[in-house]
Amino acid sequence: MDADLPWLVAAGRREDGSTDDFYAALEADGKTARTRYNAGNTDALKSATYTAHLLRAREDHVRYRAEAGVRFVRRLRTTVLTLSRATLRDGQEHTVDLDTFTVGLQVRADDGHETYLAVRITGSVPPNLTTLILRNVPGCEADGWYPEYALPERDLLPAEQAWSNLMDPREAARLLDTEP
Repeated sequence: MDADLPWLVAAGRREDGSTDDFYAALEADGKTARTRYNAGNTDALKSATYTAHLLRAREDHVRYRAEAGVRFVRRLRTTVLTLSRATLRDGQEHTVDLDTFTVGLQVRADDGHETYLAVRITGSVPPNLTTLILRNVPGCEADGWYPEYALPERDLLPAEQAWSNLMDPREAARLLDTEP
């Protein structure tokens, strides 16, 4: 959240004389806050109201960042599942461009043999994000990832990393049987 961006709130209804008039309630809250402020400070306010408590504070920024992180992780999990299903269906590499990087998944499998899954990440990502991506690939052991120097049909591009792992065939079948 940028300090220069406006803080948007939903206000409420304005009905003069109504018991649920938002602006009357806001004014009463501001007067109460002014009284509290003046009681605790030697430099008393001269205004009729005080509204600094309504402005963003550090905890608002912390909450916003935490919520954004949770939204991103949920989006990443859904993306990885979608890519996994797509590549299991046709064996081709499927990719999604995210904020500052691209994630691609590709499965290689033959009937009766192991199912290999490759993950590629292109762009600049912190190391913990790579771990997060790999941990969200279904059916792969968390400690089974191996760094690769190439993808099945091409060499790696600059700023690209690739990882491979075996995918549990039962999990692959379950993914193909479930639709998002």
